[in-house]
Amino acid sequence: MVYILLGNGFEEVEAVAPLDLLRRAGVEVLTVGLNGKTIQGAHNISVVADIEVGEMDLTAMEMIVLPGGLGGVAAIRASKEAMDAISFAWENNKFVAAICAGPTVLADLHITDGLKATCYPSCKEKMGNADYVPDVPCVRDGRVITGTSAGCAVPFGLALVQALKGDNAAKATAEAFVIR
Repeated sequence: MVYILLGNGFEEVEAVAPLDLLRRAGVEVLTVGLNGKTIQGAHNISVVADIEVGEMDLTAMEMIVLPGGLGGVAAIRASKEAMDAISFAWENNKFVAAICAGPTVLADLHITDGLKATCYPSCKEKMGNADYVPDVPCVRDGRVITGTSAGCAVPFGLALVQALKGDNAAKATAEAFVIR
């Protein structure tokens, strides 16, 4: 199970593109509302989450995903249940993925310490002890996958597919999506 955390103000493309690509690849994914079930994105696009934060089954989790968007990231930081779920994923050898401002939450939790990671360029000063990698769409270092921005949501989503389903599944998903 993959959980994508959605708080009011999340960056819509950074949540929906990876969600779509993961589901196309046959991965079971649920969106998780941090502020109820109907969550408003940063650009006034409302999304109805599959479940609310208290309904996550952490023992079934393979990966947790944090989209960016300053409001969404603030909502993640403000949710003890969300922060505990991220820590649980890391401590239990699950994949932890974040894009845009989302990786700064991983830095706050010291998950990215000593690991290669990227984020939205203006957030790089908030990456703590991560080995910041500029000018790339996404970076995978072991169980941590980080992406740069909304414009990098498709490569980020494909990196999530690759991590969970392998190279062939990522390639097949990209081909079916007709990426040039």
